[in-house]
Amino acid sequence: METSTLKNAADLARKVGHVVVATADSSGTPHVAAAAHVKVLPPGRLAVSAWFCPTTLANVAANHHVSVVVWDAAGDTGVQLLGEVEGIHDLAVMDGYAPGEAARPIPQVDRELVVRVDKAISFTRAAHTDVE
Repeated sequence: METSTLKNAADLARKVGHVVVATADSSGTPHVAAAAHVKVLPPGRLAVSAWFCPTTLANVAANHHVSVVVWDAAGDTGVQLLGEVEGIHDLAVMDGYAPGEAARPIPQVDRELVVRVDKAISFTRAAHTDVE
């Protein structure tokens, strides 16, 4: 993957303040999560970090394929980055941060997904093709 494509995607993510990470479990059931931090890791990798929910992590453990979407709705410009998660790193742990939430646990670990990006395609609500 071209470093310039990933750099442009990371710049757009900083501008809009978020990305969307789509995963699926081993049976193909999809799940979508949001993340706020993206950085380029050469060669051809992107690091996406957030307080990911357990479903995202379980899906990635069962199925490494992901889609990371960066989209500026106001300008209707964006990119969908398709690839595979190659690693998960713990960045921060807040064990017990919300002890009263035992019935509805919230993520306690800020994690970084390292994604090898294999393909980038345009993402827009206007008519477009999914061809690279």
